[in-house]
Amino acid sequence: MKGSIILMIAAFAFTACGSNTGKAPATDSVQAEAHGPAEEAVVELTEAQMKTTGLQTGGLEQRELSGTIRVNGLLDVPPQQMLSISMPIGGILRNTDLLEGFWVKKGQVIAQMEHPDYIQLQQDYLETKAQLVFLEQEFERQKELSAENVTAKKTFQKTESERNTLRVRLEALKQKLLLMNIQVSRLEGGTILRSIPVLAPISGYVTKVNANVGKYVSPNEPLFEIVDTEHLHAELTVFEKDIPRLKIGSKVRFILSNESKERTATVHLIGREIDNDRTVRVHCHLDREDKEMLPGTYLKAWVETGAAKVPALPSAAVVMDAGNEYVFVTTPEARHYRRVQVKTGVQAGGYTEVILPGELPEGTQFVTKGAHDLQAKMLNGEEEGGHAH
Repeated sequence: MKGSIILMIAAFAFTACGSNTGKAPATDSVQAEAHGPAEEAVVELTEAQMKTTGLQTGGLEQRELSGTIRVNGLLDVPPQQMLSISMPIGGILRNTDLLEGFWVKKGQVIAQMEHPDYIQLQQDYLETKAQLVFLEQEFERQKELSAENVTAKKTFQKTESERNTLRVRLEALKQKLLLMNIQVSRLEGGTILRSIPVLAPISGYVTKVNANVGKYVSPNEPLFEIVDTEHLHAELTVFEKDIPRLKIGSKVRFILSNESKERTATVHLIGREIDNDRTVRVHCHLDREDKEMLPGTYLKAWVETGAAKVPALPSAAVVMDAGNEYVFVTTPEARHYRRVQVKTGVQAGGYTEVILPGELPEGTQFVTKGAHDLQAKMLNGEEEGGHAH
C-alpha cells in the first residue's frame, strides 16, 4: 500500500514538471508568436525601434501598371529556311570545298557528283529524242497516206500512239535531267556531262557536311544542310497561366545568352497546344534581322502585356523568405506586425501587384516602408530561439 502511494506521488510530480515545461515559452507572448507558422509570425517593436526604423503603413492601392512577363526561349528558323540537300539518284561525291560555317549563295555549285547512271540518263534522253524526230516525220507521212486512203487507218493510229508514247517518255527524261541540274539545251547540243553539279537551293550558312569526297551517297541521303539566318525568329516558352495576358503584336525585349545587347521583336503567333510542362510556344518576329545570329542560341525575354488597373503596394512592402513572398500587416496591438504570405504579379514604377489571401479584411493596413527591417528582426529572433524583440 505504501509503495502504491509513493508511485502515485512520483507520477503527479512528473506530470506537474512536464506541464510547467510546456508553458514556459508562454510567459513571453512575442516569443510564442515568433515560433508559429512562418506566414503567421508576429514581430513586436519597442518605442525606440519604432523611431529608428521609420516604419510607414498604408492601404492597398488600385494602380495602372504596364506589366511584363519574363520568359526564356531560343532563336530558331522556319522549316522552309533550313534545307537538307540530296540527290534523287545515288552517286559518288567527287568534289566539294564546303565546311561547316561556310556562307553559300543561291545557285552556287557546291559539289560535283559522278555515276554511270547519270551518263545513261543523258544517253536515254538523246536516243529518245532522235526516235521521236523520226516518228514525227513518219506520223506526218502516214497522216497524208491515210487521208488519201493509200494506207490502212490502223497503221496511222499505231504510228500516232508510238509518237505520243515517245513524247511522254522524252518529257519524263527531261524532268529527271532537271532534277539532276543538267541543262537540256546543253545536252541537245551534244555535250554529255560526266560530273553532275550540286547547286545551293538557298543562300545561307552550311551547318552540316554529311559526306566526304569519294563516298557513295544513296538516293535522297542528305549531303549538306544549309540554314538561311536572315529569317531567324524568337521562339519563346510561356507558362500556361500567362498566355491570357499575351496578344498578337505585343512587344518583346530580349537578350541573347552570349551577349548583353538588348534586341526587340513582336509576337506573331501564339501556339494552340500546351506541352507536358504546361507551357505554350510563342513565335516572335525580330524587328531587325541579323544574319550573324545563330539558330539555337538561348535567350531571356520580357514580353510587354499592356497597362491594367491592379491592386498594388510599393515594391518595398514585399519581402522574400525561402522562395515565398510576404507582406507585413498591422494588428490591433500597438507595435505588433503580422507577416502574411501573398502572391505577386506585375511590377512597374516602384509598385508591385499583390494578390492577397481571402481572410484579410477590406481596409487592412500594410507596412509600406521598413518591411525588410521587420523581416530581419523576425529571422534574427527565430535564430535566437524565438525572441523577436
